[in-house]
Amino acid sequence: MSVQTYKDLLIWQKGIAIVKIVYNNLESFPKDEIFGLQNQIKRASVSIPSNIAEGWGRDSTQSYIQFLRISRGSLFELETQIIIAKELNFLSELKFDEIIGLITEESKMLNAFIKSLSK
Repeated sequence: MSVQTYKDLLIWQKGIAIVKIVYNNLESFPKDEIFGLQNQIKRASVSIPSNIAEGWGRDSTQSYIQFLRISRGSLFELETQIIIAKELNFLSELKFDEIIGLITEESKMLNAFIKSLSK
């Protein structure tokens, strides 16, 4: 399969999957977290595929790599927030493991893609 657009990239598709699972699991958070941790988690998750897409539209490979690094930073931010949510008992062990699994996969994929573009 050839890559015609950022939507063909597995890292973007995995980013969208992360957004969906995150949004679907925020319902269990306390209502007073809507503007706190819950909002931060939403923003970090949406930033992952958004920066992959934005970087795609840039004029240079180096600029694209920078946006991929920003996406990776948002991924680590999300991971930290998910760990906090688990520590506060806002997420079950099962949901935590599922989200962390996707984050780990995305991290490996982003690292490999950045490395391949840096050559």
